[in-house]
Amino acid sequence: MFFRMLPWEYPIRNLFRRPLRTSLTFLGLTTVIVLVLVVVGFIRGLERSLAVSGDASTAIVFSLGMGENLEYSSIPMRTSDLVPASVPGIQERFNQKYVSPELYLGTEVVVGDHEPAMGLVRGVTRSALLVRRQVEIETGDWPKAGEVMIGKMVATKLGAVSDELGIGKTVSFEGRTWRVGGVFSAGGAAFESEIWCRLDELQQAMKRQDLSIVAVTLAPGADFSDLDLFCKERLDLELQSMRETDYYATLQRDYGPIRWLAWLVVLLISGAGIFAGLNTMYGSVVGRIPELSMLQTLGFVRRAILIGLIQEGVLLSAAASLLAAFIALVFLNDAAVRFTMGAFSLRIDSTAVLIGCGVGFLLGFVGAIPPAIRALRMPIVEGLKAV
Repeated sequence: MFFRMLPWEYPIRNLFRRPLRTSLTFLGLTTVIVLVLVVVGFIRGLERSLAVSGDASTAIVFSLGMGENLEYSSIPMRTSDLVPASVPGIQERFNQKYVSPELYLGTEVVVGDHEPAMGLVRGVTRSALLVRRQVEIETGDWPKAGEVMIGKMVATKLGAVSDELGIGKTVSFEGRTWRVGGVFSAGGAAFESEIWCRLDELQQAMKRQDLSIVAVTLAPGADFSDLDLFCKERLDLELQSMRETDYYATLQRDYGPIRWLAWLVVLLISGAGIFAGLNTMYGSVVGRIPELSMLQTLGFVRRAILIGLIQEGVLLSAAASLLAAFIALVFLNDAAVRFTMGAFSLRIDSTAVLIGCGVGFLLGFVGAIPPAIRALRMPIVEGLKAV
């Protein structure tokens, strides 16, 4: 059975008839959707940082029983020579095998007059650039004696300003002061939160002669089981191996509770927005009871009036979603976030925008139904008398 609908321009005119109430509702919806986009951007940024950190052709050798705690790993220095000599299938170019001995640790780092902050330091050799193929030196050069090369997210990790960690500035850790000689990027990978220095100098500063890990790049078609077999056979070295992608996949699973907590925050923010919208819509609809009763008197059925009220809510929430998406993309996308694993950038991608706009439409749709039903249940005669 067909029924007469309200004109499409009717909801639009109603939005402009009450500019103050419409503006406050619009501002509230925009704020809620921006908050949703921030939380979703946090989740997407964390996932992307871990996803791009691993290289499918790279494997790491580290101390047995360390799990994911590479900073506590300790393996003999000779491991970096034994692995390429004993394991076939390691990529090689111009007689240079893709093997990177590394000393990795978390330590207190001092920048300028700031309080000490926990930073991530990696002692490397030039062969690290062969294995860590996503790393690119943006400015400066490979660190010379007494110098370090910092990732572009290090300032965020240490709670400092980028200008305080430019070329020529200094940082202090492990009882020494180091000059910043270069800045590198890594395509959003976790390496961007690290400070890199020469392996021999970090060993001297820490009075250590061991390594944390040995990273190797396997040649196309090479079998990872050869490296795994070497680690299991050399019981005297107490080694284990893992593909780098598997290592960061494990970290993603470890951060699973944090992602679930973030989604819970999205749910709570959305719920708060719906209740706020209900409160606003209740006030708006109650003040229009005589108007809604008059529409029924003119022959419009309650279903048509309900659809018209939903149209108003959806139009307002759609406009708020567009504004919130614009704010997030222009001002929040790629914003640096400090985190336990280092630092990463908020990622307001198509998925985040889709979720934010979906929440916005839900707020407009769900928020309009209960107050509209309550108002339309009132008898027409009583509605016409309402003031």
